[in-house]
Amino acid sequence: MTKSSILTFTKHAAAIAAVFLATSLSFADTVETKNGSKFTGKIKQIDADNVTLATDFAGDIKIKKDGIVALTTDAPMNVRLNDGTVALGAASMSAPGTLVIITTKGPVNVNMGNITQTWAADAKDPEVAKRERHWSYEAGLNIAGRTGNSEQFGTSISFRATLKSSFDTLLLYTGYDRQVTDGNKSADQGRLGADYQNNFSGRYSWYARDELGFDRIKSIDLYNTAAAGLGYDLIKTKEDKLTFRAGVAHRYESYTTPGAERLSAVALDFALMNDLTMKGWSMHNLIRYMPSVNDFSTYYFYHESSIELPMANPHWKFRVGVANDYHTPLPIGTTERLDTTYFARLILTW
Repeated sequence: MTKSSILTFTKHAAAIAAVFLATSLSFADTVETKNGSKFTGKIKQIDADNVTLATDFAGDIKIKKDGIVALTTDAPMNVRLNDGTVALGAASMSAPGTLVIITTKGPVNVNMGNITQTWAADAKDPEVAKRERHWSYEAGLNIAGRTGNSEQFGTSISFRATLKSSFDTLLLYTGYDRQVTDGNKSADQGRLGADYQNNFSGRYSWYARDELGFDRIKSIDLYNTAAAGLGYDLIKTKEDKLTFRAGVAHRYESYTTPGAERLSAVALDFALMNDLTMKGWSMHNLIRYMPSVNDFSTYYFYHESSIELPMANPHWKFRVGVANDYHTPLPIGTTERLDTTYFARLILTW
C-alpha cells in the first residue's frame, strides 16, 4: 500500500468516525441548568417536580424542573398533563418553563409545571399498567414423623392463588392438615376460602371473604364463615403494611356428634393484618376476633405469625410459624378450646 493510499484511508476512517460520533451525540437528550451545567443522556421521566435523566457516568440523576433553562429530546415521548391530556412527540424547551412538543398534528406548547408523567413512545401507559391484574401462585408442603416410644406422622399441604393489581387483591386458598399419633388421629382438618379487598380510596378499603371447611378432631362436620366490611391501612409503605378490618359476619357450624345443636350466629368481624418485608426475609401476622352479636361469650379467635426465609432458588422459600385457634362454644366431645400449631413448610412460588 502506497503512502498516498494510507493517507486516503486514514482520512476516510476519520470522516466515518466523525460521522458516527456526531450521530451518537445528536441522538441524545440534553438538559442544561441555570448554573451552566449541561447533562447528556436519556430522559426517563418528567414529573411534577423533577426531570430524571439516565446517564452513562452517574446513572439516573434527578434535576429540579425550576432550575432547567434548556431541554431537548432525540425521540418522541408521551407527555401527560394534569388535566389528563396526553401528547406524543419530540420535545424541546422554547423558553424557561415551556416545552414545545412536535406532534403529528403540529407543535404544542406545554407548561412544564402542568406535566405529571412521561413515558417512552413504545412503552405501555403507566396508569394502564398500574391497573392491570397479575396472578401469582404458592404451594406448600410439610411432612413430619417420629418413631420410638411413640409413633407419629403428619402432613400439611396448602395452595393459594393471588390476583393482584394496584387497587385490589383477590386471594383464593385451600389446605389440609392431618396427623396420626400412636394410631389415633390428632389432626384432621381442611379449608377452602376466598378473600377480596378493594382499596377504593387511599388507605381505605372494603372486603368480602368466605371460608368453608371441617375439623373432625373438634367434631365439626362442616363450617362456613362469611364476612364483609371496611378496612383501613394504619401503616402503608413499600416494606410495611398494617391493616385493620371491621365488619359483620355469619358463622355456621354443624357437628358430627349426634344430638349436637347447630351453630348459626351473626357476629362482628375484627382483624389486624401485618406484612413486613425486609431484605432477605419477611414476616406475616394475622389476628382475627369474631364475637357473636347476641352473646359475646360465643366467639372465635385466630392468630397466626410466620417468618419466611428465601432459599438459593428464588422460587423456593422456607416458612416457620405458629397458629392459635380458640373456639367457643365447644362442640360436644371436645375438651380443649385452644389448639396451637407449630409449623415449618417448604414453599414453592411462581
